[in-house]
Amino acid sequence: MTVYLGTSGWQYRHWRGRFYPRELPTERWLGFFAGWLATVEVNNTFYRLPQRSVFESWRAPTPEDFQMAIKASRYLTHVKRLRSPDEPVRRLFERAAGLGARLGPVLVQLPPTLECDHERLEEALGAFHPRSRSPSSSATIHGSATTCGRSSSDAGWPSAWPIGTSGS
Repeated sequence: MTVYLGTSGWQYRHWRGRFYPRELPTERWLGFFAGWLATVEVNNTFYRLPQRSVFESWRAPTPEDFQMAIKASRYLTHVKRLRSPDEPVRRLFERAAGLGARLGPVLVQLPPTLECDHERLEEALGAFHPRSRSPSSSATIHGSATTCGRSSSDAGWPSAWPIGTSGS
């Protein structure tokens, strides 16, 4: 098993002088970060999907073995609530292809109010399957694990149960 150490994000102003040298320009922070850690989670893809050129600019200062975990858009998870996932997933991978081999896991953060619907979840996860993506994307799915959770106040329901896993 390979373990990657990293953080959720790299653009924290309060890190200047603590992690980043004071004189280092912010546009060089990612390259500096990648010299110390092997992965980073990119949260802004959840809020607003950047253009492919932004993903390419993130790839440039990082070493070949660096991994970027990106979040699927909240448009898919919170607005569409996993319905009709093909187009949002296709757009995500078309743009994220700018990361090349540095594209790591895609995190799918679901809203706490989303009811557990096995069929809808399976459809959404199916949209991430490589055959349903643009041939320009170099990303592959190495596996997924999903869980539906319930509040402990829901009498008779376990607090969580596995839906399933898929391998590479």
